[in-house]
Amino acid sequence: MDATVLAQAFWIIIPVYTANATAVLVGGGTPIDFGRHWRDGRRILGDGKTWSGLLVGTLLGMIAGFGCAVAASFMQGTEYAFVGLTAFEGFPLMIPILFSLCFGALLGDLIESFFKRRVGIARGDDWIPFDQLDFLVGALGFSLLVSTVLQVSGLSAANWFFSTLTIWHLLILVVVTPFIHIMANLIWRRAKHRQTQH
Repeated sequence: MDATVLAQAFWIIIPVYTANATAVLVGGGTPIDFGRHWRDGRRILGDGKTWSGLLVGTLLGMIAGFGCAVAASFMQGTEYAFVGLTAFEGFPLMIPILFSLCFGALLGDLIESFFKRRVGIARGDDWIPFDQLDFLVGALGFSLLVSTVLQVSGLSAANWFFSTLTIWHLLILVVVTPFIHIMANLIWRRAKHRQTQH
């Protein structure tokens, strides 16, 4: 494994990180569960999971992905082509692939939030390691599904997931993502704490 594998792994996950982070920043408004409770008496998801966060987070993640795709296409004709950064299959296949990564990330977070409520963990409290990996698992799982559908339907000659991601990419993401998530949460909480003090 060399530095190019590390660069490829982080390049692939930029849209995912963007979607997950911006969903928190743009959240607010109508909760996805519309304030309803499950049969255990607890909220289905909670006020932290909103339609604006889901939709705008997905959109902003895709926009970041489009930027990555354009940059990767330009790099293919330069001395940096050896890095092998993905363009997410280029236009128009990048649209469903990037959607699967970004929406899948937030879907994974929603599923984890559902189970988090079931075990009685309050909103904002850590549930290690699920809080750190839910969006990554959701992004990878949904992109695998969509990539397979594109291949089976004949819209894509190859399966983007298997042609782009190796076991080394997956290991890097699984190992590094929790640390990035924890550090981002610490920064976010400290920033919110400082705002409340002023």
